[in-house]
Amino acid sequence: MEVKTSLLDNMIGVGDMVLIEPLSEDTFIENLKKRFDHNEIYTYIGSVVISMNPYKSLPIYTAEKVEEYRNRNFYELSPHIYALADEAYRSLREQDNDQCILITGESGAGKTEASKFVMSYVAAVCGKGQEVSKVKEQLLQSNPVLEGESSTFSGKYMDIEFDFKGDPLGGVISNYLLEKSRVVKQPRGERNFHIFYQLLSGASDDTLKKLKLDRDFSKYNYLSLDSATVNGLDDAASFRTVRNAMQIVGFMEDEVQSILELVAAVLKLGNIEFKPESRCNGYDENLKEMCELLGIEQSVLERAFSFRTVEAKMEKVSTTLNVAQAYYARDALAKNLYSRLFSWLVNRINESIKAQTKTRKKVMGVLDIYGFEIFEDNSFEQFIINYCNEKLQQIFIELTLREEQEEYVREDIEWTNIEYFNNAIICDLIENNKNGILAMLDEECLRPGTVTDETFLDKLNTVCAEHQHFESRQSKNSKFLTDHSLPHNCFRIQHYAGKVLYRAEGFVDKNNDLLYRDLSQAMYKANHSLIKILFPEGNPAKVNLKRPPTAGFQFRASVGTLMKNLLTKNPNYIRCIKPNDKKAAHIFTDSLVCHQVRYLGLMENVRVRRAGYAFRQAYDPCLERYKMLCKQTWPHWKGPARDGVEVLMKDLQVPAEEFAYGRSKIFIRNPRTLFFLEEKRSQCLEDLATLIQKIYRGWKCRTHFLLLKKSQVVVAAWYRRFAQQKKYQNIRSSALVLQSFIRGWKARKLLRELKHKKRCEEAVTTISAYWHGTQVRREYRKFFRANAGKKIYDFTIQRIMQKYFLGLKKTMPSMSPIDKSWPARPYGFLDRTHQELRRIFHLWRCKKYRSQFTEEKKATYEEKLAASELFKDKKALYPSSVGQPFKGDYVEITKNPKYQKLNSFAEDKVLLADVVSKINRANGKGAPRIFLLTKKSLVLADQKTGQVKASVPLPDLSSVSVSTQNDGFFGSASAAKGDFLLSSDRLIEIITKLHCIGATSADRNQISIDISDEFLVQFKQDKVCVKFIQGTPKNGNGVACKRKNNRLLEVSVPSP
Repeated sequence: MEVKTSLLDNMIGVGDMVLIEPLSEDTFIENLKKRFDHNEIYTYIGSVVISMNPYKSLPIYTAEKVEEYRNRNFYELSPHIYALADEAYRSLREQDNDQCILITGESGAGKTEASKFVMSYVAAVCGKGQEVSKVKEQLLQSNPVLEGESSTFSGKYMDIEFDFKGDPLGGVISNYLLEKSRVVKQPRGERNFHIFYQLLSGASDDTLKKLKLDRDFSKYNYLSLDSATVNGLDDAASFRTVRNAMQIVGFMEDEVQSILELVAAVLKLGNIEFKPESRCNGYDENLKEMCELLGIEQSVLERAFSFRTVEAKMEKVSTTLNVAQAYYARDALAKNLYSRLFSWLVNRINESIKAQTKTRKKVMGVLDIYGFEIFEDNSFEQFIINYCNEKLQQIFIELTLREEQEEYVREDIEWTNIEYFNNAIICDLIENNKNGILAMLDEECLRPGTVTDETFLDKLNTVCAEHQHFESRQSKNSKFLTDHSLPHNCFRIQHYAGKVLYRAEGFVDKNNDLLYRDLSQAMYKANHSLIKILFPEGNPAKVNLKRPPTAGFQFRASVGTLMKNLLTKNPNYIRCIKPNDKKAAHIFTDSLVCHQVRYLGLMENVRVRRAGYAFRQAYDPCLERYKMLCKQTWPHWKGPARDGVEVLMKDLQVPAEEFAYGRSKIFIRNPRTLFFLEEKRSQCLEDLATLIQKIYRGWKCRTHFLLLKKSQVVVAAWYRRFAQQKKYQNIRSSALVLQSFIRGWKARKLLRELKHKKRCEEAVTTISAYWHGTQVRREYRKFFRANAGKKIYDFTIQRIMQKYFLGLKKTMPSMSPIDKSWPARPYGFLDRTHQELRRIFHLWRCKKYRSQFTEEKKATYEEKLAASELFKDKKALYPSSVGQPFKGDYVEITKNPKYQKLNSFAEDKVLLADVVSKINRANGKGAPRIFLLTKKSLVLADQKTGQVKASVPLPDLSSVSVSTQNDGFFGSASAAKGDFLLSSDRLIEIITKLHCIGATSADRNQISIDISDEFLVQFKQDKVCVKFIQGTPKNGNGVACKRKNNRLLEVSVPSP
């Protein structure tokens, strides 16, 4: 049976906040902390994912995890970002619904990492292929490039485009509000954009030398030193990652170098200092190096920092800048330079990753944007960031309620209106075209006369004084006049996430975002490849006196476009939370998390989801999970799943008001009901586990007993066998010892008798020898002196011959007939004797060697001898055949059932059977044939079927022709059947056997062997000349036969 899993299995705390009971801010935070302590960083609120940044690596993003969540129901497994990514991707691919994943949270909450995980999951589960893999890699690598340039201080939206199969085609990136003020000044405890630190830490010494930079962070005024290094962040490795990512995305090396030069120029800008007497220090080394990097004349930039030219109609007015204005111009240039570089970078990446086809595409948007910000000192940047979050909250509540309502209608459940806070009034306060804060700020910036932050605040106090979400000490509203927590130069807005105090100082300047025209024109004069693109308004030929749109206007327009885009897609939400400010693992700060829970509106989200029914589940999984709670549904329910659920709920006596039946789901109103079901299920599972354990233990004990019993029988049998074998071996050993003693006694007795007999015989022989010696000496003593010389000579010769023969006996050569060694001659007078003995010994050992031969072996050697007489020094193929024995039957014709009919066709014994090639005169190609040779005939048969193709009686075979070359071709001349041209690797054996058969037969003439490189073959009525030449055949090292004309076949034989 397939095991079903659920979100509720092995749950630490509550996996879905909708089910938390009781619901309060304290229980919400406590549940997050409990799960965080157990490395459960993801929690659901319905279909919303809460992500806690663990500040450490967790083993939950492996390839196995990807496969685990692939094509699984959202609530089927424990909460994970992969579940949301899979749900969005499947909805896009199968239902053709455009998707959007909204990732929000404050800096350091893990938004960028969450977007990486979403994109990497989609890349892992979508299609494969070289082109698709290239697109996926470019989309994934666009993240490190923008992350290095923008850190987490901007909003980024990427539309990933897919084809109808769900494979990625490309993407488009949009950025919202790069916090460019961070370039010149960073909040306390935070660093500047990552690329500055990465460049100084990771670039090579040669690169830094070209960029005129030093690795020491403290030498640059724009870099914050208190957070220059961050634990767990390797800037050098990150720089290498960014460089590699830029290469993959498609940046050329000169483009990368240009980007690094502009980043270096920003750092150099921050070190430029101004003096009252000369505005800009002409001897400032940083200014000189910056001008060299950008290709600008130093005097041009010095003048732009010292003077400002104002154009009105046909007049130009030049004013001198004081030190403060010069510093403002420097910082404005640094901010604009970096901001425009980042915008160019986004456009350049879009060119690389955009879809190449113009077919209809499915779109998945990933929005990684800053969260709600409440700092000690909140300015213009926090104001527009919080405005964006107000709009996102508005669309979130609207879409969540719409989704709930659609599901209720779809399931035929009665819909009840849900009371919730509608923040449209706050959005209207900020964005209203007539009296909204942004509209009044633009109006103040554009009006003539003296414009300050104070005049802007006065206008707000006049227009917004009666607004219920606006507070200011300077307004005429009496209830705020004595509020000392509200400074005079500030105003407070009550956002959905809480009250935020904004300092009006800097609102007008930051909204204007002015860059003096003199600086734009100076930058346009640069020889750098990118500068002219970044500052087109500096072109003197295209002077535009129209005032550029304000920062607030641009941001409001981009937010409006974003909201329209999101409303056309199905939203999916990831809320990122930072557990502590130290960015350290295992630390959970309750107050910080509580603050983020409030401004993310998570409690409001839970209340909206719980306003109707807290939990809903399809009938099939519901019945599968709880069927063991009712005897009627356990173990199998055979009817419809809904009927089974109804029987189950009735049997459990759950009150009717606690649940409702939809078309395909059951809706449970209160989490207590769900936990009641889970408690009953857990208890039932324990009972079932106990029952299974009892049955298993009984089975295990019985199995163990039977195994012991069987083992005891086997051991006993083996022991009895061993005991009997041991007893038999002892008896046998004793019998052998007794036998050996008796045989030894008999042998010793016989030996004594034989020794005695031998001694007697030796004694008789010795006595006889001595007696005969005495007699002989007595006989010959009388005439010894007369024949002494001859006797001595004969004795000497006898001794020499005796020594010669004994020496020859010890140094005799081996019995091999081919062994030509012979002992050296000891004496010259024995020369003829020595040679004759050698000849006699060789003849004797040859006779002994021949006596070992069988008749068959004799016949073989006779054939070898005949082959030598026929082909030695006449045929180049002969030497290679000497070492090969003549087997005769090479196809095992008597054993092969396929050739049984062929075997019966041959009446006599088969002397030779082999596969040969019959040469076709038409093209010179060979066809395989079975060649059979008997004492009476020569037979050619088909190799595959064994069918006889030709049979030639040997008396009709007059001659055989072969060449002198190293080939296997031979032609047979037959008057009755015509001639054959054949080829065989065993030509020597075939011709030899034909010759031997003719030599041993008295009733036929001996077959003549013609050895020539050119001979005639009679094919039916035509005579064809076969000519052999030496050459290199086209097919390699083999012999090739080729038809030259009707009368000539040419055989090419490889050169030796």
